[in-house]
Amino acid sequence: MHQYISNSTDEQLRMLAEVGIPSWEALLEMIPAELRHNGELDVPGALSELEHKRDVANLAARDASTATHVSFLGAGSYDHFIPQIVDTLISRSEFYTAYTPYQAEVSQGTLQVMYEYQSMICALTGMELTNSSMYDGASSLAEACLLAARHTRRNKILLLNCVNPVYRDVADTYARQQGLSYELIKPETLADNLDADTAAVVVQNPNFYGQIQDLAAIKQSMGDNRAQLIVVANPIALNILEAPGNLGADIVVGEGQSLGNHMSFGGPYLGFLAVNEPLFRKVPGRIAGESVDVNGKRAYVMVLRTREQDIRRERATSNICTNQGLNALTACIYMATLGKSGLRRVAELCVHKAHYLADEISKLDGFSLWDGPFFNEFVVTCPRTATDVVQEALTVGIFAGIPLSRFPNEEPNDLLVAVTEKRTREELDDFVRFLGGLNK
Repeated sequence: MHQYISNSTDEQLRMLAEVGIPSWEALLEMIPAELRHNGELDVPGALSELEHKRDVANLAARDASTATHVSFLGAGSYDHFIPQIVDTLISRSEFYTAYTPYQAEVSQGTLQVMYEYQSMICALTGMELTNSSMYDGASSLAEACLLAARHTRRNKILLLNCVNPVYRDVADTYARQQGLSYELIKPETLADNLDADTAAVVVQNPNFYGQIQDLAAIKQSMGDNRAQLIVVANPIALNILEAPGNLGADIVVGEGQSLGNHMSFGGPYLGFLAVNEPLFRKVPGRIAGESVDVNGKRAYVMVLRTREQDIRRERATSNICTNQGLNALTACIYMATLGKSGLRRVAELCVHKAHYLADEISKLDGFSLWDGPFFNEFVVTCPRTATDVVQEALTVGIFAGIPLSRFPNEEPNDLLVAVTEKRTREELDDFVRFLGGLNK
């Protein structure tokens, strides 16, 4: 890559001489000899740009991705169709390089996008306000737990055991130095575990296993306890499920990857966090609002909080001092492009295709499904270990799902399978034939 080094050896020596240093070695004399490598590095020789591009292309060709395999992966990251207009618009330089818009007079475009994104998330969740935005779904849950603890002045969080285990781990990491305690419980034991120290109850709907939870019943079982109900939600599912805000949720969080963001081998993603009025001024992250300027024209500004809420160290509301602005913009464009009816159609296709696949798998000898209603994700108990199934599926171009044995206290033969609107009837039938052939 020598063409990217803009100066020759002679030019480098002249620059060194200008600051009174005779050579490159002399520049390094300040580094103790014991910390410097003596001799040649055991690395390949330099490549030309053409050779380097060929080398990178060959390495990339060895990767398996959703461009080369049919994906049934889920657990928070899904292979949805993304219209081309989304990537085209987010690639504009004024969006691609935007940072948090502290100067409203020169940031109206970014602020408007934030405001519209927030409005759409509020419409999906049934909540009154959302921020714009968080790092990902896991950090959103962690921040929601801290928020509930600040609001209630309590220190115990009850996590239902159907919440994504990765989210639980992140929440625990956040809380480790905050004096909070977490208890993992079964839904049926919720009422018995609630007490005067409980700051929040966390439930995921659809849960980590894809099953639909009865949020109204969970809220009712909490009685008049002041604990906050935190719901981890799938934004695509919210287009056909009742909004958590209408069922008693105090805080709604979730992963926004499925709103137009590519899977991208795990990120970057974005998290959303939505609340109702008692929590407005305690919310971490950025919030954009609509106002008027000195001429009476519509204008967008940062509202309800100051940057100092994040930078006062031990007294800070949150450690999040930035936002996933580009990812939130992506979600905003995706939702605006599909519209209300388009988003609902995506959700409906996910449901119909997932249930078709589940019905077909249930007919196979040796395979069984977990009971209960589900959205687009379900657990299959296989006649052999799920890890073996996944490895063998790779050889025929299929990401078969996620072996639950990757997580603590799960059975080795259980496989988590997700279906999106992208999957065709042929792909679903091919997957069924593959699974059926495992017993032969």
